[in-house]
Amino acid sequence: MVPQLPLALRYPPDQRFDSFIAPPDGALSVLSTLATATGADWVYLAGASRTGKTHLALALCAETEQQHRRAAYLPVAAAVGRMRDALDALEGNDVIALDGIDAIAGGRDDEVALFDFHNRARASGVNVLYTARGIPDDIGLVLPDLRSRLQQCLRVMLDPLGDDGRRDVLRDRAQRRGLVLEDAALDWLLTRTDRDLGALVVLLDRLDRASLAAQRRITVPFLRQVL
Repeated sequence: MVPQLPLALRYPPDQRFDSFIAPPDGALSVLSTLATATGADWVYLAGASRTGKTHLALALCAETEQQHRRAAYLPVAAAVGRMRDALDALEGNDVIALDGIDAIAGGRDDEVALFDFHNRARASGVNVLYTARGIPDDIGLVLPDLRSRLQQCLRVMLDPLGDDGRRDVLRDRAQRRGLVLEDAALDWLLTRTDRDLGALVVLLDRLDRASLAAQRRITVPFLRQVL
């Protein structure tokens, strides 16, 4: 059985719908409905690594609980080989987010467990969000019936952010921490460091701590000194 994740890990304060940069048209509306309305269309969220799937899955759970409904988040990679027990532990929730279902692709027992969960959740009126790196036909599922069920979900596709989007994410995250990140500093970061969005966010956390310790603003000279 997979234990519940701590609240602080499940719903980080900077992973909310209003902090998601450049969502596809209509995506946030669809997910908000999933959080608030019984019997809403189920959603299959597909996108490459670092496109925001986990951000939106956690934001969905946070929004659900703000509506005084019960939500559960499961990182599927943590349940490989024991999906049936993990999914049974989620019974009783109004909304369930299964993040990264491609992790069990090819494992027949886990796929059968997910198929059975899908049918039970449908029958009981639970709302479900699935996320994966590709569409159902492309993630290596071996159970045709499961693939067919997933294809019936409302599909939302996430695209990687360009430099402007990365800049907006870093600026937004900095503002939420009370940091001022000037355009020159952003340009320096984007041209001289790892452009992977996840790595940039981790780097921003490091800069936040260094700026606080040194009592200095994040400027280009400060970046040169720290990095």
